Amino acid sequence: MSTSGSSERRPPALRADARRNREALVAAARELFAEQGLEVPLDEIARRAGVGNATLYRRFPTREALIEAVFGESLGASMSEGERARAGEDAFASLTAYMERIFEGLAADRGAIELMTTTIPAGPTLAALREHNHATVGALVRRAQEQGTMRPDVVVEDLLFALAALGRCVPSAAAVAPGSWRRYLALLFDGLRAKAVSDLPAPPLTAEQLDGVLADVGGGGGGVGNR
Repeated sequence: MSTSGSSERRPPALRADARRNREALVAAARELFAEQGLEVPLDEIARRAGVGNATLYRRFPTREALIEAVFGESLGASMSEGERARAGEDAFASLTAYMERIFEGLAADRGAIELMTTTIPAGPTLAALREHNHATVGALVRRAQEQGTMRPDVVVEDLLFALAALGRCVPSAAAVAPGSWRRYLALLFDGLRAKAVSDLPAPPLTAEQLDGVLADVGGGGGGVGNR
């Protein structure tokens, strides 16, 4: 049977030189995003990759497309971490461990921190990751409250707000005192435990209000697990 129809539907394979250029651009962007954040000039990325600006824009017509290519590769591993957290018997312990693993990866990567703690526009791959993170955090918060280990007046947006605020400081803290962020993450989660008895002085942010705060902080769409 002829396979010409299926062959015609496949995207054309990149030439060897085009493939090398794409790989060099993604590698350079990954390094510079980690060092300087997601707003690093695109011509600086092209220079580090050893290609011209025209080549960069031909492969990645927008900054969002380049961000998607750089961080989309981590989608599978991140979702696996979320599934492992959801499968844990102790929801509070699973949520804490899940966030520790995420922050370990963020500590040396300013780009990842910006991606996860502000509202930078995301392509379909990263949007799926954010949705999965949000669902994981929400499921663990509800289960921890059902198990009596998390204070019942906490909502998902409370946790996402606090994680975003802490996350913005992680690279700077890690640079002057590696691992110091663990202290503050532990203090944050201690405040979420059911044994905490103080009444909260204000109502929680809504999902829409949280999106607005993150947009004001970093510009653009999504936060840590945010929809």
